Formats: sequence, C-alpha cells, structure tokens
Amino acid sequence: MQAISKPPKTEYSQLTLERAKLALVCSPFLLVLFVNMMEESILLPSIAGKNGLEKHYTKRKLPELLVENELSWLIQVGLLRREVDGQGITDSFRLTPLGRQIITSYQQIGSDFPRSSFWERVQNFLTRWFRLPF
Repeated sequence: MQAISKPPKTEYSQLTLERAKLALVCSPFLLVLFVNMMEESILLPSIAGKNGLEKHYTKRKLPELLVENELSWLIQVGLLRREVDGQGITDSFRLTPLGRQIITSYQQIGSDFPRSSFWERVQNFLTRWFRLPF
C-alpha cells in the first residue's frame, strides 16, 4: 500500500507574502478567527456584531457589511476563499494555502498579530483602494 504524500508546499513571492501579512495585521480580526478557519469554514454572522466579539474573532463589535468588506479584501490578497455549495457561493469563509502558511507562522510565535503602525495602515489603504503595486 502506498503512503499518501502531501502536495508540495507552494512558494509565494516576497511581494505576495508581504501584501498578505500587511492586510492581515491591518484587519479588525484576531488570530483566533483564522486558527478556527484552518479547521472549518466560519459563517459571516459568526464574525459580525456581538458574536464576533464574544468568540474573540474581532477587536470590536463590527457590522456585517464591514466584516464582509474586510473579508473580501483578504480574499483579494489571497488569504481566504469563500465556500461554495450546490447552490453557489455561501457566506462561509476558509483559509487558502497562503493563509494557512501565514497563520501557521503566527501560531508558532504564540502571539496575536502585531499592532499595525500608522504607515502600515496608510500603505494597506493605498494598496487596497487604488490597487497600487506594493
């Protein structure tokens, strides 16, 4: 019987990794959310409002529209993907291989994301809204 091997680890460019890490640390989410996304898909209503705060997914109580916008940005930088079922796209989210790689590195450090600086937030804003190269 042959052993099943893991697929080879995807190599990402330094630019891709830096852009994704920047988007992550500038997001309103906490590490717990992404660690849980490694195990299962998480529904949007579980992240928004009081639920997100109680589950330690968010830094503060956030409206659903803001959560969806922030998650959409994390999809665009390659950290997350939306779940799909027989009916089409759902309101559930999971980590991509890039997201798993980055979240695993933060897990190994054993702390939450570092606090983003003012300049990192400006850089993330410009990259996000104007789609400027990093």
